[in-house]
Amino acid sequence: MMTFSLPVVAAAAATTTPAAATATDFVARRQFAPCYIWLDIAFLALYAGLLLWRRRRMTVLVGIAAGLLYFAVDFGVFHLALHTRSISPNASLFWVLLWMSMSYGFTNFTWIWLYLRHDERLVEWSTLIFGWWFCAPLIAQTLTSRFLPGQAAHPIVIQRTTGAYHGWMAIILFVGYAAVIVHNLAFAARPALRVDIRWLLVCGIGIQFAWELALLLGGIRSAGLSPLQSLKPLVIDSLLETNLGMPYIYLIFLAVSARRHEDLAARTPGLSLAQSLERSNCSPRRPFTVAAIRGAQATTD
Repeated sequence: MMTFSLPVVAAAAATTTPAAATATDFVARRQFAPCYIWLDIAFLALYAGLLLWRRRRMTVLVGIAAGLLYFAVDFGVFHLALHTRSISPNASLFWVLLWMSMSYGFTNFTWIWLYLRHDERLVEWSTLIFGWWFCAPLIAQTLTSRFLPGQAAHPIVIQRTTGAYHGWMAIILFVGYAAVIVHNLAFAARPALRVDIRWLLVCGIGIQFAWELALLLGGIRSAGLSPLQSLKPLVIDSLLETNLGMPYIYLIFLAVSARRHEDLAARTPGLSLAQSLERSNCSPRRPFTVAAIRGAQATTD
């Protein structure tokens, strides 16, 4: 059975003190019992199994790649390079970050991919993901208070400060959307070749907001912080952290979809990026409506 005692490789990581906070900095903190981790791993196995059962193979691959990318950024950049991560002495920063990265990287990016492809079952997938994010902390709290009082008394606390990297994230966000705007203004004469910026914003802001809100309501996000300190991650992270990648993710989606179907079969004949964009734009969308999310002509490949 996997344990969260400190291995040699992460001993220093577990005791690292975050960089000194600046006037614009804030702390993003999570607090949970080890039981929560095991429950979440079981859910991830169930969710991945359902995706594979429904032949969402490309979605699964994208989720795995995103989890590995999250870990490389969180452990390699936020911790090793910027020293913004710290964790309570009863857990390993390496293993907890590996789980967190795979968990939220996988769920976030599979949700994004399903959204971008106008999946005909997006409402079901969305309800499953958000439902778990909301219910998991409550289930873990009940189980630990009833059967695992030791875990309830000594939860894992992990946190990061944001001042060292949010400015760089803002640059990535601005450059990505500025490129989309330039494309729409200068190179997309026909509406079918324009990127729907509203549609990307709904996905980028909405998914991160759902994640932050569920963690906040479940008592995991910003535990022990003041209401104002708890509100900052909800607002700023929702506008920035997933949203910054949406123009780039959409470009990757268009390139992959031009060559492969969702079940990984080769698309014959292949499409150009312009054709892939036009195909993606074939369904009318109205942000913030169920019809927009489902798509009037949802793809099934």
